[in-house]
Amino acid sequence: MKQRSIKQRLFLLAGIVICAALSAHGSVAYFTAEDTATNVITTGTVRIELVETMLPEQGGEPVPFEDQMDVMPGCEVSKIVEVKNTGSQPAYVRLRVTKEIKLSGQTEGEADLSLVTFDLNSQDWEERDGFYYYREPLQPGQTTQPLFTAVSFSESMGNLYQDSIAVVQVKAYATQTANNGETVFDAAGWPEAE
Repeated sequence: MKQRSIKQRLFLLAGIVICAALSAHGSVAYFTAEDTATNVITTGTVRIELVETMLPEQGGEPVPFEDQMDVMPGCEVSKIVEVKNTGSQPAYVRLRVTKEIKLSGQTEGEADLSLVTFDLNSQDWEERDGFYYYREPLQPGQTTQPLFTAVSFSESMGNLYQDSIAVVQVKAYATQTANNGETVFDAAGWPEAE
């Protein structure tokens, strides 16, 4: 009998231990925490606008440039070429200027492009490798100093140039200043020139 009572006691003790373990498990509490952060990061923009204006003959504020007709040798045409930074970040700016003279079909010969000139601003712009570079970074909302303000037609243009058409084409390019060299001349990432 003694053996049975020891077994019964062991069963009873085991039952008590199991009950105690189950009740302790149900009353355990844990400290917990959870956190989420959502951050929006927007990239900056590099955008420019080529601004071409002219001074009206009667004076006043510049107006948008319009094609000019009946220009004679020795004349000067107002043409103000600037670039405005319309993006959100500072930008380096450069311009490419090309000129062409289309002779009328009634004349024979080759046009001399040196007879059409510009009053270039060499203080704020510098010519290198076929481009005119604006020396300073252009801040958002700012406009460059003009590259030139007039196109001149030489007095020595003879009959070869009657009814000819002079075409001045300006293309503007920009690249970021951030992490892109110390000066405009060190900058990389320029859009491909045509």
